[in-house]
Amino acid sequence: MEQISDYIVVGGGAGGCAVAGRLSEHSQISVTVLEAGGGGDSWVVNTPAGVVAMLPTRLNNWAFETVPQPGLNGRRGYQPRGKMLGGSSGINAMVYIRGHQSDYDHWAALGNHGWSYQEVLPYFIRSENNATHHDALHGQNGPLRVSELRTDNPYQQIFLEAGRQAGFRINPDFNGADQEGIGIYQVTQHEGERWTAARGYLRPHMGKRPNLRVETGCQVTRILFEGKRAVGVQMIQNGQQKTLRAGREVLLAAGAFQTPQLLMLSGVGDASRLQAMGIGVVHDLPGVGQNLQDHPDFVFKYRARSLDLLGVSAAGSVRLWREYRRYQNERRGMLTSNGAEAGGFLKTDPALAAPDIQLHFVTAMLDDHARKLHLGHGYSCHVCLLRPKSVGEVTLASPDPLAAPLINPRFLEHPDDIDNMVRGFKLTRRLMDTPALQNARSSDFQTAGVTTDEEIRAVIRATSDTVYHPVGTCKMGNDPMAVVNPALQVHGIEGLRVVDASIMPTLIGGNTNAPTMMIGEKAADLILAAHR
Repeated sequence: MEQISDYIVVGGGAGGCAVAGRLSEHSQISVTVLEAGGGGDSWVVNTPAGVVAMLPTRLNNWAFETVPQPGLNGRRGYQPRGKMLGGSSGINAMVYIRGHQSDYDHWAALGNHGWSYQEVLPYFIRSENNATHHDALHGQNGPLRVSELRTDNPYQQIFLEAGRQAGFRINPDFNGADQEGIGIYQVTQHEGERWTAARGYLRPHMGKRPNLRVETGCQVTRILFEGKRAVGVQMIQNGQQKTLRAGREVLLAAGAFQTPQLLMLSGVGDASRLQAMGIGVVHDLPGVGQNLQDHPDFVFKYRARSLDLLGVSAAGSVRLWREYRRYQNERRGMLTSNGAEAGGFLKTDPALAAPDIQLHFVTAMLDDHARKLHLGHGYSCHVCLLRPKSVGEVTLASPDPLAAPLINPRFLEHPDDIDNMVRGFKLTRRLMDTPALQNARSSDFQTAGVTTDEEIRAVIRATSDTVYHPVGTCKMGNDPMAVVNPALQVHGIEGLRVVDASIMPTLIGGNTNAPTMMIGEKAADLILAAHR
């Protein structure tokens, strides 16, 4: 077994990049990152609009599917996950959102000391390099670039005017003192290019820090144990099986699906299920793979004649060529679009303490994760339920480490979720039917004539799916179903931590990319304290 580093980081996504980047700042600590995908530094990744080539395909994408979902009329959901350095920060919509302050206070109230909003805020600030907001809640010196969009798309202002007409507050900073309102999203971009976790935390130091080693094309198949201590990993790289030893700890950052999968493959999980698979039990930990939470999402779709919107047409192709030349020369225009340029956080009941739905206003007619294309141009508006009560699980399909896991979010199975989605549908349609947006469209692609609650429920179940925020499958806590403690150490195991979105005990109210980097930032401090 080759001993390569003090710390082996399994997975080069948001959490893995952040923890590896911070640990390797200390020259006396050696770190190796093992990423199953490629380098994540191609034009299709760095050009924001390149997401349309990756999201619906297997390009830099694991492209998982769920098991059939009864709450979605038996359909299989689609679960894209980034497969490259940077992970899903390389294929996401680049929306910079931290979540609601109460989300983290709730984590702390569950017994996760050190994870309240005031305690995690310094890590968000340390991570951030914000081009616009210069106040006590934002940072300007971090590795993660955050900026305004450079698309110059007039539909941003149309959307804001619709918000005013609907009576909603216009919010210039969703990560400020108050999350509620309608606004234009800030994005993880710099000068019109996508800024992934790898671009911020790893790439500037690769080849420059002798204590940082980054390996791509590495499929880790098993964690290796001596007794109940993690001592290394087994992996396949270039068709060859290799065994690597960690001098101090193995840090799992493979994401909400593959971190629990790897734990189970390695003998850590529900003992009865592992034995049924023929996997030897290292430690009985029944919460591994449980507590899967994700945001169910419905998409309104509208046709429009404007070439300011992405679409399929001869005139659109000519416009796109001009936009390509503009991007080459200025790094501005349509190719800098993240798709979801605007949105908001709204309450379906004014008595709620925090917004319970989030909108993503997309400057294209998005259908089935861009896997279905339609002639013409249009725009869309996602509405997702921020704190669903339906809870699912990730389990093993087989003991084959190269097989995809079984993903079961149980979307809309809790009756409250479909009721709340109906309320979110109605509130969002109120916004969509304002004069500003009515005048900007030629037709309602999907929901024209849908009026009764039963009809709304039917269209929600027929077309909803994820908005790409799976969390919780190795939840942090001290109860019998918790997988890690507040220091992110796996219960009952030495030398093993989890550093990704799977540790979230509950789903946050917003996009999960920035919070996962926060987790990596905080994990680095926890590890450094133990290392010393």
